[in-house]
Amino acid sequence: MYSIIVVPAQCAGPEEQFRLAPGESLRFGRTPPDDPALPHLTLAHDGISRSAGKIRASGAFWTLSNLGSRHTYVVENPEGAGEHLKVAPGRLDAPVPFEFSRVVLPAAGELLDFEVWAPRHDYVTADPSLPGARTAPAFALDRSKRYFAVLAALCEPRLRGEPHAPLPTVDQVVDRLRPHWPAASRTSVQWNIDYLAVKLRLKAPPESADCGPRLNGKKESLVSLALRFDLVRETDLALLDTELSTRGPAR
Repeated sequence: MYSIIVVPAQCAGPEEQFRLAPGESLRFGRTPPDDPALPHLTLAHDGISRSAGKIRASGAFWTLSNLGSRHTYVVENPEGAGEHLKVAPGRLDAPVPFEFSRVVLPAAGELLDFEVWAPRHDYVTADPSLPGARTAPAFALDRSKRYFAVLAALCEPRLRGEPHAPLPTVDQVVDRLRPHWPAASRTSVQWNIDYLAVKLRLKAPPESADCGPRLNGKKESLVSLALRFDLVRETDLALLDTELSTRGPAR
């Protein structure tokens, strides 16, 4: 049973994909191997090494070896709002944990890429019989509240597959939420942003004796934290198209 799917650029269909079972590997580079029976992803570009790298399937994840001697390869997580890892020249078997990955190779002034999918996931089963009190949640967010809708609206551009997209302005958030929150205004949205900064412990509450320094880049800090810890997921964007009029807190 395969656990990794390698999808070449401009792939026309499943017949052009490579499926790897745990322990199997796929080499890629400019020159195919002498043995035509060996699977190989050929990248016909003068800027790609003849033997550029190797992908190896390993259960629920995969590894990438950079067999080149000059260029660093980048593995991007298209769902991770800019999340990526780098594989230096000569690095062997770098583990890649992303479910969907884009491998980016520099090639003489161009960037070539292909995708790797790792659809298999293994999870531990929680044991409800463990004694003692339940662990307190790290981030107590209520998805039924207006503040969560504001946070989702801030995260939306980057969750839509644009990891470096500029964050929406307060006015743009108001416009996004107003169809289902008619009373939304600059004041109410900004109040919820300030509330989130305190709730997520990015800033001390106003009543604190020491409120700390002014928090610059508040929206960027909120979105970075939310996406890094999966506080807002792509599936949460559906909440932006539901009725918000009874939610709180809000002003």
